[in-house]
Amino acid sequence: MTRIVFAPVLPVSLLAALAAVALLIIAYSFYVRARGAWARGLAFAVLLFALAGPLLVTEKHSPLPDVAVIVTDRSQSMALGRRTQMAEAARAQVRRLLAQQPGLVVRETSVTTTATGENNGTQAFAALNAALADVAPNRVAGAIMITDGQVHDAPSPQTLSLHAPLQVLVAGGRGERDRKLTVKTAARFAIVGQAATMRLRVDDLGNESGGETSAVLDIRIDGKPFGSRLVPVGKDTDIRIPVAHEGENLVELSAAPGPAELTLQNNHAVVTVSGVRDRLRVLLVSGEPHAGERVWRNLLKADPSVDLIHFTILRPPDKQDSTPINELSLIAFPYRELFQEKLGSFDLVVFDRYRERGILPLAYFQNIASYVQDGGALLISSGPEFAGPESIYRTPLSQVLPVQPTGQVITGPFKPVVTPDGLAHPVTRELAGRNQDKMPPAWGRWFRIIGGNKVAGQSLMADAAGRPLLVLDRVGKGRIAELMSDQTWLWARGFEGGGPQAELLRRLAHWLMKEPELEAESLAADITGNELRITRRTMAAQTPPVTLTLPSGKSVVLPLSHAEPGVWRATAKADEMGLYRASDGILSTVTAAGPLNPKEVADMRATAEVLEPDAAATGGSVHWLEDGLPDIRRVEPGDSANGDKWIGLRANGAYRATALEQQKLLPQWLALLIIVGALLLAWRLEGR
Repeated sequence: MTRIVFAPVLPVSLLAALAAVALLIIAYSFYVRARGAWARGLAFAVLLFALAGPLLVTEKHSPLPDVAVIVTDRSQSMALGRRTQMAEAARAQVRRLLAQQPGLVVRETSVTTTATGENNGTQAFAALNAALADVAPNRVAGAIMITDGQVHDAPSPQTLSLHAPLQVLVAGGRGERDRKLTVKTAARFAIVGQAATMRLRVDDLGNESGGETSAVLDIRIDGKPFGSRLVPVGKDTDIRIPVAHEGENLVELSAAPGPAELTLQNNHAVVTVSGVRDRLRVLLVSGEPHAGERVWRNLLKADPSVDLIHFTILRPPDKQDSTPINELSLIAFPYRELFQEKLGSFDLVVFDRYRERGILPLAYFQNIASYVQDGGALLISSGPEFAGPESIYRTPLSQVLPVQPTGQVITGPFKPVVTPDGLAHPVTRELAGRNQDKMPPAWGRWFRIIGGNKVAGQSLMADAAGRPLLVLDRVGKGRIAELMSDQTWLWARGFEGGGPQAELLRRLAHWLMKEPELEAESLAADITGNELRITRRTMAAQTPPVTLTLPSGKSVVLPLSHAEPGVWRATAKADEMGLYRASDGILSTVTAAGPLNPKEVADMRATAEVLEPDAAATGGSVHWLEDGLPDIRRVEPGDSANGDKWIGLRANGAYRATALEQQKLLPQWLALLIIVGALLLAWRLEGR
C-alpha cells in the first residue's frame, strides 16, 4: 500500500501564515495585471509544497485473523428438558463450521450460576466481554450465544459494547408454560407465640389469559405439615405463620403443580423466621431459705426478659410459735391461683428444695404433672428433703420425675463430672472446664449429692461414683430437668475457682424452652458459599446416611462422619439455586441456596424477547434451535449479517504493518531548480 504523507519543515501554523501571505501577493499581482504573476505563483507554490515535506510511503501488510466468540449458557435453567443436549450439539456443530472459515480465531466461554448469596442470575454478557477484553474492536467478527434466552445482564441497545453481529441460538421450545411461587415480603423476626406475616404470589406464566384462578399452597414448619390453603393465582396474598419457639423457625411453602409445568423448582420457597421471646414467665418456689436461694433469684432477675414470680415457704403449717396472725407480715401461699388458674401461663416452673408439708394439696401436684405432659417445663433442684419422707417424689409428681430417691444423702467433696451422654448432649457438651480426653474437670468441688436411681431420661452429669447429678427427660409434650444437689451456688460464689453455673442453668432453661440449638436429636443443613454442610446431632452410637435431594430433583446419598461426641457431619456441593432437602429416614430438614427469590428460577421459560433488541442493534438475529441450526457465512462490513436460514460474521480485513519504506516526493535540488526557474521566468516577463 502506497500513500503520500507530509512531514512539515516548519510548524504548521507558520506554514499556514506563509501560505496566506503568498496568496495575498499572488492575488494582488493578478489584480494589477502584473506580467509574470503566474510564474511568481508557481514559485510560491513549489516553495510551500517543499516546506510541507511531502513523502511517498510504501507499507507492507500482514493480515490479522478476526475473532469470533461462542458463549454457551450452562446455567441452572439450561438443565430443563433437552436444552443442554440441544445446546451442546449446536456448540459442536458451530465449532466445526467456524473451523472451516479461513482467517478466523474462535474463542469459547460459558456462563454458570452458583448457589451464593448474590442474585445475579445468568451473566452471559459479562462472560462475552471478558472473552473479548484483549481484542481490538476492528478484529471482532461477532459472537454466537447459545442460551435459553433467560439472560439477566442484557444491556440496552444504546449501551451495548459489542459492535459486531450478535447471533443468538435459543435452546428450548416456544410457548412453554410454568407455575411460579414468589415470596414478596417476609418478616425476619417475630415474638414467640405470635404470628409472622408473609406476602406471596402464585403466577401461571404463559397462561395469564385463562386457566386456574386459585392454587393449593402447602405449608410446613420445621419439617412438620402445617396444613394447606387456597390462594388466588396472579394476586398478592398475605398469610400468617405462627412462631412456636425461639431461634430459627423454618417455614416451607409449596404451590401445587399448575396445569402445565416446565419445572417444580420455582414452586417452592423457604423462609426463616427468628423467634424472639417477649417475656419469659418463670415461677420459682423455694421450699425454705438456704444459701443457694439468692443465686437462683439473682440469675433469673439478671435477665430483663424474664418475669419472675418467686415464693419462699417461711412459715409451714407445722410451725407453732404462738405469733398472732394479725402480727405476721407474710402472705398466704396462693396455691390455687398459681397451680390451677394460671399454671398454664408460666413458661417454666422451678421447685428449689421444695418439700411436701401439706401446703400444696396433692391434686395440685397432679396439675403440675399434667402441665408437663401437655408441653410445660419443670426444673427440680433437690436438697436433703428429696431423700426424706416429705419428698415430692411421694406425690403424683413422681409420674414425671426421672430420678427415684434412694433415701441417701451423700456428703463429702467431689467434682461434678460430665458423663459420656453429657459429652454428646448440647446442654453440657461445651461447658467450659468440663472433663475431656481423660482429664479431670477444672471447676470447683461440691459437697453434697442426693442419692437416686435414674428411671427415665439421660444422665448428663454425675459424681465420681456414677451417681446421677443432672438428668433430663421428655415427658409427653413437655420437658423436665432434675438437679440432685443444692450446691450449684458454690460455683456462683467462685469457690475453688467456681464453675459455669450461669451457663449451665441458662442452657437448661433454653433446653426446657425447646431451643432448637440445644436439641440432642436434630438434623440441620446450612450453605456457605458453594458448600452444603449437613449436621446430625444424636445420642446414638451410629446414624444412618442422609439422602439429599437437589433443587433439580436428583438425589444423592451421603454417609455421615463422626465429627465429635454427639455430632455427625457430611458435606456436598451446592451448585444449584433453590431448595435442598435432607432426610435420614427419621428426621428431615430443608435449606435454600441463593436469595429468597433468585433471578435464575424467576422465569425458566425459553424466550427470544430478552436478547432480540441487542441482536437487532448489532445487525445480528435470533434463531430457535428447534428449527435447525442456521448456516454460517462471512460478510463484509456494512453488509447484512442475517437471513432466514443463515447467520453472518463480519470479515473485517484487519492487518498489521510489517515493513515501511518512504522517500521524498520532491527532492530539494528539484524544488530549488523549479523555484529559481520560475523566478527567472517572472523577471523576464516583467522586463518586456
